Amino acid sequence: MNSFYVKLGIWIAVIAAVFAYLWSKGHLLRLSTYVQETREELKKCTWPSWDELKGSTVVVMISSLLLGIFIVAIDYAILLFVKFIQT
Repeated sequence: MNSFYVKLGIWIAVIAAVFAYLWSKGHLLRLSTYVQETREELKKCTWPSWDELKGSTVVVMISSLLLGIFIVAIDYAILLFVKFIQT
């Protein structure tokens, strides 16, 4: 149990050292500014309504299904062609 506290203390010291280094170099301030600016930009976005989102989801699902069927059909046609050439 004692070694657990030693390892915990080491990890806390490492994390504190990394934090202090990043703070001294100004990286944390830049990260904070980036997050704040990102939040401001996301507030300007127009988000789809639930109906638009559901409709888009259906379109994506149907498109994926049709593309999958197309790929299987082409793969099967190529397989038959290759078998025909081999015989």
